[in-house]
Amino acid sequence: MNHLILVPILLPFLTALLIMLPPIHYSAQRRRWLSMISTALLLVVSVVLLLTIKQQGLTFYALGNWQPPFGIIMVADLVSCIMLCLTAFLALGAISYGSAGEDEKGSFFHPLFQFQLMGINGAFLTGDLFNLFVFFEVLLIASYALLIHAGGKNKTRATVHYVILNLTGSAVFLLALAILYGTLGTLNIADMALKVTQLPDDNLMLVKAGALMLLIVFALKAAILPLQFWLPATYASASAPVAALFAVMTKIGVYALLRVFTTIFGEQAGPLQGLANSWLWPFGLATMLLGAIGVLASQDFRKLVANLVLVSVGSLVVLVAVQNTAAHAAVLYYTVHSTLICGALFLLADLIATQRGKAQDRLVAARRVNQPVLLGTLFVLCAISVAGLPPLSGFIGKVMLLQAAFGANGQYWLWAILLLSSLLVLIGLSRAGSTLFWRVSGMQKAEERVQPLQLFAVLWLLSASLLLMVFAGPLTELSFAAARQLADVLGTIQSILPGSGVLP
Repeated sequence: MNHLILVPILLPFLTALLIMLPPIHYSAQRRRWLSMISTALLLVVSVVLLLTIKQQGLTFYALGNWQPPFGIIMVADLVSCIMLCLTAFLALGAISYGSAGEDEKGSFFHPLFQFQLMGINGAFLTGDLFNLFVFFEVLLIASYALLIHAGGKNKTRATVHYVILNLTGSAVFLLALAILYGTLGTLNIADMALKVTQLPDDNLMLVKAGALMLLIVFALKAAILPLQFWLPATYASASAPVAALFAVMTKIGVYALLRVFTTIFGEQAGPLQGLANSWLWPFGLATMLLGAIGVLASQDFRKLVANLVLVSVGSLVVLVAVQNTAAHAAVLYYTVHSTLICGALFLLADLIATQRGKAQDRLVAARRVNQPVLLGTLFVLCAISVAGLPPLSGFIGKVMLLQAAFGANGQYWLWAILLLSSLLVLIGLSRAGSTLFWRVSGMQKAEERVQPLQLFAVLWLLSASLLLMVFAGPLTELSFAAARQLADVLGTIQSILPGSGVLP
């Protein structure tokens, strides 16, 4: 067994424990350095794991040597490894920004941050639905505390809404798991994919009900319309490094949709094949359009960025519904691009707000920022990338999205709404930029400057767009390889359950 699979889960867990122990706990600098070094090491481990899986193929780790489908397993394939690398890359930027001073505005920032990384990585690596629920709860508990970090009325109100909705989602998740376990006798994803092909007609409606309940839960996590209303206020109220890390949270819901409704309820599922597609397609388009309108209507920069997250979620969910290799490859590439650029924008919004005095990030006339050239340049680069203009990665991602929809039912709806939403995003960002940097009133204050760690964090995340453009060839090939591996359900079953035989 490849023990490296457990490292992305164990490393942040052990780091969180060490940070809470003396003498590290009593020194802010020690906490910061340990957290940043651990996160950088996590990125290295994730990349090594990705290269290993690319060479050797899908592999799993059976805890306690209890072989599937009876034991707990962690599964590493190209899709999960890409998501691990994305999370680690994003987390390094967020933790670096937080270490510039944001971490000292509340208690236990670094341990909570590491526990959330543990939950996110576990959700990507788990091979059964019950442990997906467990890791969801781990990351959500950490996110509750991180969201209210540094306190404040707006944070408290947003946290209450966030907690209530996610507790409701957890209850529905458990009920769905109970229904599926009662009918299929397993929650191992590979075993479920096998059992669905042998499902008696008497249990067909029960399994369909359980699957649709999972769809509701994952739609809530991904913030798909009409379950998206919690996201703008929640993300806008969070502190900058927390909001940046939260940029990947909705992608966990998209990942769960992709994993469950491709592997379990994919082409081999017979009558249950594609049962989520008729829901994901229209609601994905609506989410994309609603997010774009939200960008245009936003009265402050943080909410504008939060609505950009909705636009990206809608774009991804529509492609999940297409259910072909090109669509899934586009989902993976665009997930990496949109998550990192939105993370950079959340950090940039905080830097701009800090230098605008009482107006903060509200899109109104305010005093001039102290570093207009630096912040303006960063804003323009982020805006070009997130709007999908050439030559940065957003353009490549949008082209992949358009190409993946070619020949699909309703392709012209997708093309029209995707291009319209891109236009609205471009107008909204142009309006925001002109207001933030050109509508000036009052004097600037010289003492407010961007700190080195903060600048590094924004440049680190923004560099992803350049890297995705420069290495577009090998990275798109990797995305297609991951999509093909995801679609090879028979190969997955044979790798995890070698004695199960072949599918009919």
